[in-house]
Amino acid sequence: MSTPYILVLYYSRHGATAAMAKQIARGVERAGLEARLRTVPPVSSDCEATAPAIPDEGAPYASLDDLKQCAGLALGSPTRFGNMAAPLKYFLDGTSNLWLTGALVGKPAGVFTSTASLHGGQESTLLSMMLPLLHHGMLISGLPYSESALLETSGGGTPYGPSHHAGADGKRALDAHETTLCRALGERLARVAQQLEMPRG
Repeated sequence: MSTPYILVLYYSRHGATAAMAKQIARGVERAGLEARLRTVPPVSSDCEATAPAIPDEGAPYASLDDLKQCAGLALGSPTRFGNMAAPLKYFLDGTSNLWLTGALVGKPAGVFTSTASLHGGQESTLLSMMLPLLHHGMLISGLPYSESALLETSGGGTPYGPSHHAGADGKRALDAHETTLCRALGERLARVAQQLEMPRG
């Protein structure tokens, strides 16, 4: 039997969402599970364009098997007009076979995002990313207010999931509260996945 892992799946053309993914992975590992970082390729406007099967840098591209075999999922995207980025939506649109077989039903999932402006659609992006996960029957995990960083943050952070205010140039680093909330989501997903795997009795 393979080792259970939490899939941290994200799209990022810049470093902010990738930085969040790495902190979520740390939280997963701190709670005792493996974290598997994966990304998705950009969508081309040229219908004949092809990209290398392996990206030049960063996490490898996700496969449907990565998603099928995970014990839980953290899904992340920068905001695009209050919604997830097209490459992530394109990947999710290709998961019909997993939906038909119920491969993701009952697995925990959470979402995270990064925006250029402080009020640039963080909450609507997080909520939009939950919709396909609910259709897959996943168990959505947000962040409870027992996480004190939610009350103290002046950057990113919502009860729907971790968020980050990257600034207009995309270069603002994660602050302490944002980092704490990313790790908290990772820990939460790992713990829920472990509890779901425990024998019922």
